[in-house]
Amino acid sequence: MLIASYKRPVSLVVLADILAFGLLFFYREPHDFYILGAGLLIITLIAGTYLFIVKKELGDEYLFLIVSMLASVGFIMIYRLNRGLGFKQIVWFSGGIVLFFLSYFIYIRIKIWNKLMYAYAFASFGLFLVTLVFGSNIKGSTNWIVIKGFSFQPSELIKILFIFTLACYLTHSEQIFLNALTLKLKQIKIKGRIALMAIVYMFMGFLVMQRDWGTALLFFIIYITMMYVFDADMKFLLLNVIIAALGGTAGYFALYHIRVRVVTWLNPWADIAGKGYQITQSLFAIGSGGFFGTGLGMGRPDYIPEVTTDFIFSAICEEMGIFGGVAVILLYFLLAYRGIKIVLKTGDTFKKAVALGITCMFGFQTFIIIGGVIKLIPLTGITLPFISYGGSSLTTSFIQLGILEAVSREGGQDEGSISDEGR
Repeated sequence: MLIASYKRPVSLVVLADILAFGLLFFYREPHDFYILGAGLLIITLIAGTYLFIVKKELGDEYLFLIVSMLASVGFIMIYRLNRGLGFKQIVWFSGGIVLFFLSYFIYIRIKIWNKLMYAYAFASFGLFLVTLVFGSNIKGSTNWIVIKGFSFQPSELIKILFIFTLACYLTHSEQIFLNALTLKLKQIKIKGRIALMAIVYMFMGFLVMQRDWGTALLFFIIYITMMYVFDADMKFLLLNVIIAALGGTAGYFALYHIRVRVVTWLNPWADIAGKGYQITQSLFAIGSGGFFGTGLGMGRPDYIPEVTTDFIFSAICEEMGIFGGVAVILLYFLLAYRGIKIVLKTGDTFKKAVALGITCMFGFQTFIIIGGVIKLIPLTGITLPFISYGGSSLTTSFIQLGILEAVSREGGQDEGSISDEGR
């Protein structure tokens, strides 16, 4: 009875993986038998993890299933483009599953997450300073730490700390708001907002200094969204939008590389062999794929720079077609839907805020990168969650997924807010 209750959804993922890895095996000449072993490993990891989640009733059983489908698309496309990177991505995926369970159980066991706002903020600033002092410039951004050939992005870890910082503030803010019967408490609320604004804009300022525009934009959108959902003070939100607009305008005129990105976005065809090369090749690839795609291994996505990271969605559309691209987008919609459902079912303010922040992180990050590669918005150069190649991105995404899974389990088991615990 247990297997019968959940075998159908995971069977679809397993079947899709068998077909995809089989195609990869036959498309290469001579046939690559290593891909069969890699496929077997991936299928075993996905099926085993999913069955464990369901059997132990760890939480929302569909979160990992959706992510496994996205990750499978990423493996297949990355391996097709670069065999070595494909095997590395499988290693990162395996490590990501370990971190998924670690973050899940650690989050559940520790009960003071909502009391550590300044610890999260100071830890983030520490990582920013380490990156500024010791960071290496890779692909135009100084947001990498390289140690003996191993590189990672501290900004990926800061994403989690940023969400927890906002969640802590919103937990405190709600209690002050509910009890704001005196002028003194109202002043505390205003001072709290100013302190939060200072922290958020310092986060964004450090990211701009590292030329990590995509993550800075992502942080701002998440900040505005969470403040709107939990506070809904339109004057405060309008103030932030005005500040951001003025900062963006100043950056456009003061920083050459920002102007280049905007001008290239508006008319990439004016310099198709130079600054517009990336986006035009992306559009050519998407267009050449048509509705059904050229077929796995039959396209030329290798013409696109950074195709395994920033532009992997273009490669998917070229070889799997517009239908394949839309299917990927629908999977992200499903992931966001499950996340929002968890938010609505959770009663505790802090957990609700954390779940919303993680859901927004996945959703808005997807919008920013896909919007960039299809020329809907200026290209910012961030990864497509769970699909793009990259150890830092994949592993920290799994940490966030583990926390979201934990919140989904604890939705009806709230320990109470800070004020309930005698703040």
